[in-house]
Amino acid sequence: MTTAPDRYAVIGNPIVQSKSPIIHGLFAAATGQQMEYTKVEGRIGEFAKQLDELRAGGMRGMNVTAPFKLEAFAYATHLSESAKLAGAVNALKFEGGEVHAQNFDGVGLVNDIERNQKTPMRGKRVLLLGAGGAVRGALLPFARSEPAVLVVANRTLAKAEELVSMLRTQSSVNVQACSYEDLSEPFDVIVNGTSASLFGEAPPIPTAVYSPSALVYEMAYGKGATPFLRQAKAAGATRLVDGVGMLVEQAALAFEWWRGVRPSTEQAIAQLAIPIDFS
Repeated sequence: MTTAPDRYAVIGNPIVQSKSPIIHGLFAAATGQQMEYTKVEGRIGEFAKQLDELRAGGMRGMNVTAPFKLEAFAYATHLSESAKLAGAVNALKFEGGEVHAQNFDGVGLVNDIERNQKTPMRGKRVLLLGAGGAVRGALLPFARSEPAVLVVANRTLAKAEELVSMLRTQSSVNVQACSYEDLSEPFDVIVNGTSASLFGEAPPIPTAVYSPSALVYEMAYGKGATPFLRQAKAAGATRLVDGVGMLVEQAALAFEWWRGVRPSTEQAIAQLAIPIDFS
């Protein structure tokens, strides 16, 4: 008699584009874990009810993507430090009547930058663009990398200042808030955490922020040469990457949390990476 594999899934709406089943399938095969990982299209307005149904059906854990990260935060019974600071959740683990929640996006991003892109941020000048959920979730992991200065820049300065004030209660790192137009010096690492690329735009920042050796990072993945990356290339930056590594690294953290086994990420990144074509 064979035991049915443990069940996991990613929930979002839309969800058809998700690469998570591919990633977790590779992880499971490489680590010998007996598990099944699928996509679930979330029902708008019925998130809690739908999760109750999935848990009753034997679901062990889930990744959560747009637009349900805030609802997952509210649904959880136990929130990790990272989830609390981000105000959003991207991974759930179901144990009895308890719902444990994590947000691995920020640590996944840091792991991709420091390990895969071989760019330690300690002592570096780091710029985060935007003040939404993506940047909020990255703040504490970035601060723990001990940059010389961490600047949060946003179109609306007050939103950046709010995030900086919050981080200062958690970290002693030199963190500053700035409006886009007040940026004037080059940075070593520049991360676009805005949604501008989804609308075919680039954040309106001065080209002076781009040094030739800077790592320029687009959190979005699979979007090709976004306006942000084109802007950086035109300004002379040469190290231009998208967020596929972040996607895989956060998935690896969730997998380890669920299964107790840390998977290698190289194969999944190599399989999903799409060369950025600037032609």
